[in-house]
Amino acid sequence: MNMKKKPFQALACAIALSIPLAAAAQKAESGSPPASASEIDPAKLAKLRASARADRKALVARNLPLTEEEAKAFWPVYDKCRKSLDASHGKVNRAMTDYASAGDKMTDENAKRIISEILTGESQELRARNSCFRDVAKVLPGKKAARYFQIENKILALFRFDAAVAVPLVD
Repeated sequence: MNMKKKPFQALACAIALSIPLAAAAQKAESGSPPASASEIDPAKLAKLRASARADRKALVARNLPLTEEEAKAFWPVYDKCRKSLDASHGKVNRAMTDYASAGDKMTDENAKRIISEILTGESQELRARNSCFRDVAKVLPGKKAARYFQIENKILALFRFDAAVAVPLVD
């Protein structure tokens, strides 16, 4: 397996993909987003990544302003959604781990099996996301439901990018 990496390009891509969430986080902290990618503080970006990994719920809470009544209705739905989404993400993660473990011993048959498992997990994720959106839209106004899904999409993009960088292309 060709494991050549281009660290500078990977870092540039990571920053480019993380800018929208970093900008949202900086706006939440300072009241205004940075004007461009060059204004993203690398230390804040690293803190954001760590925050998303350590306590996703707290990151959502900081970026999704809810009234007391909305919060009471939303957080149980959020917890239910996280369980269903985590199950589908787990399926994809297990398949990616199988792929990485195969290394130079990857066979055509195993590669097809792994991709099939990844696609199955992603299909389950899409169904779970649709169900979650319907549930969230029942308890939050439209703009807040949309904001929640934007936050989740940005976190997911960050995690997917990290996974894409970690797993080399099949030889």
